[in-house]
Amino acid sequence: MVLSYIKLAKSIYFIGDTHFDHKNGIREFRRPFTNVTEMNKVIKDNWNSTVGDNDTVYFLGDWTMGWGHRPAKYWIGQLKGVKFSMRGNHDRREKGIRYEDFRELHVNGYDFLIIHNPDPDDPRQTREQKQKLQNWHGWIIHGHTHADDMGRYPFINGESKTINVSVEVIGYKPVSLNSLLALNIDSIKRMQTVDSEPERY
Repeated sequence: MVLSYIKLAKSIYFIGDTHFDHKNGIREFRRPFTNVTEMNKVIKDNWNSTVGDNDTVYFLGDWTMGWGHRPAKYWIGQLKGVKFSMRGNHDRREKGIRYEDFRELHVNGYDFLIIHNPDPDDPRQTREQKQKLQNWHGWIIHGHTHADDMGRYPFINGESKTINVSVEVIGYKPVSLNSLLALNIDSIKRMQTVDSEPERY
């Protein structure tokens, strides 16, 4: 576990589940792309037009997947920012990549747990991840769910205090911490996608 106290001098971004090179992911996750080349290019270009070289990006797991996919290290080298990777269930050990099981951020009075999978009952969770999720009372920023369970895991679920940054929910580009804070997230009951109007308490 890494504990971070953040000063907002540089921008901080979140994104997960890029699944670069995952041809079958276009159909599986209902992505609006005609082929994997287009998908890779759109996600890469969106990332690099949003993030600066010195900005921090917390990646919420699952860099790449699929037959013949390039290694995560290749894609990390194509993308701007200082990147910290939470381990996704499709991420494999690679030389030169350090994965974290989760990370805490404490900023502007908010407590954020950054983790790939938000479900403490998933048997794939480590004991430490399970315990952290069960005992956490702040917000959880996660990936893993894509747009497959929007009832439980929309972009923002104020009742469970979860923020889903899977690419399908955030418009295929990183979302900034500043933009989250500007939404006054404690007042949001539900926000379906990053482009939706929030339903407030």
